Amino acid sequence: MNLLRPISIVAGLAMAATTASAQVSLTPPAAPPPASTPAAKKETPKAVPKPKAATAAKKPAATPKPAATPTPTPQPSPTAGFEDPNVDLVYGAYQRGLYKTAFDLATTRATYANDPKAMTMLGELYANAMGVKRDYAKATEWYQRASDAGDREGMFALAMMKLSGRGAKVDREQAVRLLASSAKLGEPKAAYNLALLYIDGQTLPQDLKRSAELLRVAADAGSPEAQYALATFYKEGTGVPKDIDKAVRLLQAASLADNVDAEVEYAIAMFNGTGTPQNQSAAVALLRKAARQNSPIAQNRLARVLVSGQGTPVDKVEGLKWHIVAKTAGKGDPELDEALAGLSAEDRAKAQEAARKWIGNTNK
Repeated sequence: MNLLRPISIVAGLAMAATTASAQVSLTPPAAPPPASTPAAKKETPKAVPKPKAATAAKKPAATPKPAATPTPTPQPSPTAGFEDPNVDLVYGAYQRGLYKTAFDLATTRATYANDPKAMTMLGELYANAMGVKRDYAKATEWYQRASDAGDREGMFALAMMKLSGRGAKVDREQAVRLLASSAKLGEPKAAYNLALLYIDGQTLPQDLKRSAELLRVAADAGSPEAQYALATFYKEGTGVPKDIDKAVRLLQAASLADNVDAEVEYAIAMFNGTGTPQNQSAAVALLRKAARQNSPIAQNRLARVLVSGQGTPVDKVEGLKWHIVAKTAGKGDPELDEALAGLSAEDRAKAQEAARKWIGNTNK
């Protein structure tokens, strides 16, 4: 068998941006409560004893001390707990999955403090039915308020709502303006999705050079999807000069962030020694990881190396198990079909049973 074949993936990036996830990776804004101040205790005035009956040598009765005036209990502000700029109760509750708590806190904060981050959070909770019934119209309303207040994540989320038509009619022109504004404010998801629109060439005129510039912005901000996409640009010379070394560095970065597509491409590069020193054992380990994450391409490539014994000991039963799994997902391979047919009946049954078990566990 030949060394592992790389895959051509620029075409796959030309998917409509409306399929991109509209979920917002919310950045913590600001806020936990200072230590609560207990209410001032009311002093209870002591009873003043009655003076005894007068005697001949009577001393004047002692004047009793006046009772202490009770200190009024301070009333909490509606925004109490949101003054600390370093911590955020709303985001903390959201991260822990306490969505109803996050909703209640965000409502208070958005209403009384006009906090745009809280407004974006409310949009997120309504859009994804977290702690509250799903309501796209209300989600759009809160995203709009956050966007108007200058929140870049609110702008991005509102743009995705307008691209998909959830909560309002589709408005691609407004979506593009929102993505551009959000990207200008440093939101990598907005830059990435705007780049996809320039690749797609339907909402915007196709401009691969501009797309590459936006992908670079998002990749530099740490977006693994953008790193992977820009790597394919450098690999194939799309919108940028062809540069295999840059492509592989970007694939490595995206792979370290658990981007499955990047894991497959980086593993193939390491296996073949393309743009990086050859390391077949590390490549096989990375292919195993991606195969277990249900990448059919990784499953196919792993099957090939296990059957041929390249970079790893031969294990035809395990290899052909992955071939059957990949073929079920639409990634067939005639050479591996021949290898499966050449197995003994006992080993073929083992491979088929292992594949059925994997597919069954995956579909649960």
